[in-house]
Amino acid sequence: MSLPNTITDVEGIHVGHFTNREAATGCTVLLCPEGAVAGVDVRGSAPGTRETDLMRPGSLVQQIHGILLSGGSAYGLDAASGVMRYLEEKGVGFKIGPVVVPIVPAAIIFDLGLVTHKVRPGPDDGYAACLNATGNPPEEGSVGAGTGATVGKVMGKALATKGGIGTSSIQLGNIIVGALTVVNALGDIVNPDTGQVMAGPRDQEGKKFFRTVDILANPPGKLEPQASPNNTTLAVVATNASLSKEQANKLAQMGQDGLALAVRPCHSMSDGDVVFALATGKSDSEIDMRQLCSIATMAVAQAVVRAAETATGLGGIPSAQEAFE
Repeated sequence: MSLPNTITDVEGIHVGHFTNREAATGCTVLLCPEGAVAGVDVRGSAPGTRETDLMRPGSLVQQIHGILLSGGSAYGLDAASGVMRYLEEKGVGFKIGPVVVPIVPAAIIFDLGLVTHKVRPGPDDGYAACLNATGNPPEEGSVGAGTGATVGKVMGKALATKGGIGTSSIQLGNIIVGALTVVNALGDIVNPDTGQVMAGPRDQEGKKFFRTVDILANPPGKLEPQASPNNTTLAVVATNASLSKEQANKLAQMGQDGLALAVRPCHSMSDGDVVFALATGKSDSEIDMRQLCSIATMAVAQAVVRAAETATGLGGIPSAQEAFE
């Protein structure tokens, strides 16, 4: 039986969105109520994160219970409190005597100002995303944390293209690796197999996509300010393999290679790229980390491409499918 090709193909991973299209923002939660060994790799130079230090080797906590991805810039990190509230009500978390502390790392994108800068995801929105979380294939495109996402902003938002959420999975025997991305990059979304720009900065006449790397090398006009932290691509890689924290962190590192294949350029001074990794341990099959990491790279790249394919226009920014109509 073929899989739906989404991150929820990994047993134990549930995904839920809260979407506010009127304000062009939202949040997405990935729940693993049975716990998952986690890793993280922060490679962008303008990140916004919460609870990432405890995911590194050597820290006390061995498993996490959910991940929040949110719009709203640093304000959006507040939505993680709603995820914690939801999990606490379910009795899910790190147990210290009678106390249950859900471990919910989070990362954000900057989507303020696409429609408004005054509405940001908060605790109630994070809670709502949890209520919507299921093991079914999650909705892709301009939803959840990807609602206000845009790409190709080197010449400013006026010539940008809509970004969003994409997901994918790859199966190798009994091992499954899934990925979910929120693509809000300075650079282009590129088909890694062909090099074709699928979404990026548009020309003034709306007839083609430019390549961001070409613009940076030979600017035809005013560029977005280098100090502008308006860009970030977030990813979660999940697997049913049994991994140590060291291995989960390596998986997150290799997930960054998937971003670099499909987002060009990547990890810039004004991008806050973050990749999380989750290992549920549902499969006891022996793993080859070389294979697992290679698959993770491919799954992330595929999820980025899906974000371009499924996005819809919002706030005056067209999707790739709408750009040249």
